[in-house]
Amino acid sequence: MAITAQLVKELREKTGAGMMDCKKALVQTEGDMEKAIDFLREKGIAKAANKGDRIAAEGLTSIVVDGNEAVILEVNSETDFVAKNEGFQTLVKELAAFLLANKPESVEVALEQTMENGAKVADHINAAVAKIGEKLTLRRFQVVTKTDSDAFGAYLHMGGRISVLTVVEGTTDEDAAKGVSMHIAALNPKYISRDQVDASELDREREVLTQQALNEGKPEKIVAKMVEGRINKYYEEICVNEQAFVKNPDQKVGQFVESKGGKILSFVRYEVGEGLEKRQENFAEEVMNQVKKD
Repeated sequence: MAITAQLVKELREKTGAGMMDCKKALVQTEGDMEKAIDFLREKGIAKAANKGDRIAAEGLTSIVVDGNEAVILEVNSETDFVAKNEGFQTLVKELAAFLLANKPESVEVALEQTMENGAKVADHINAAVAKIGEKLTLRRFQVVTKTDSDAFGAYLHMGGRISVLTVVEGTTDEDAAKGVSMHIAALNPKYISRDQVDASELDREREVLTQQALNEGKPEKIVAKMVEGRINKYYEEICVNEQAFVKNPDQKVGQFVESKGGKILSFVRYEVGEGLEKRQENFAEEVMNQVKKD
C-alpha cells in the first residue's frame, strides 16, 4: 500500500521515532501501524506505544459522588475556551446529576431520556449548543457503586482535564483512596494487577522483547532470562499495584493500599479528548481564504 505522509506523521506521534525510521518501518510492514510500532521497538528506536497519548477534543471530565454511588463523565467542546465557560460547566453538572439519578445503559439511551425540565437529554445539549455556539457532546460516562465498607477515591486534575474514580474495597479511608486516584491520574496504568493482563498481550510483549534483545547482540542462552526480567518491568509500567507510589516511591501502590486494610477493586480514568483527532487549525490558509472572499 502507499505510505502517506499522514501515516508517517501518526507513527512519529505514537513512537517519537525519526521520520525516515518511521517511513522505513511502514514500508517493511506494508503500512500496518501496530506491526510498524513493534518493528521500531525491536530495533530499539521507539518505546512502547501509548495509544491514549493523542489528546484531541476539548471539554471537561467530572465526577459526582452521592453516598454509595458515583458517576464519572466526559463532555466535549470544540475549544478549551468554551470548556471554561460557566454555561458549559453548568451543563456538565446537570448531565452528571441526571446520569447518576437515572443510570442509563449507554450514551445513546441517555440522549433519548427526558430530564426534569421535560426536554430530552439530546435536546437539552442542543439548547446549550445554541447558546454557547460550539458543538457539544456527551462522549462517555460510567456509574460506579460501592458498599458501606468501601471507599471512593474521586480526583479531578487541572479542574477536570483528567478525572479518576477509584473504589478501594475493605476500608473507608477516602484520603487513601483519593491518593491512589492521584497516582492513577499521573501514571495512567491500564490494569490493577498482573493477573488481569491478557495472555495475548504478554505473548506479544515477550516476542518484541526477545527480538529486541537478539538485535542488541545478546547471547541466545541468556535472552529468555533477560526477557522475563523486562516483563516484570513491563508489569510495573501497566499495573497500578506494581507501581512505586507517587507519594512514597519506596512503597508500591498495592502495599500502600494493603497497609490501609484494603485492596483496589476498580478504577476509571478519563482524560479529555484521549483517542480523538484534534481539529488542526491552519490560520494562514484561513486568512488567505478570507482574503479571496473579500
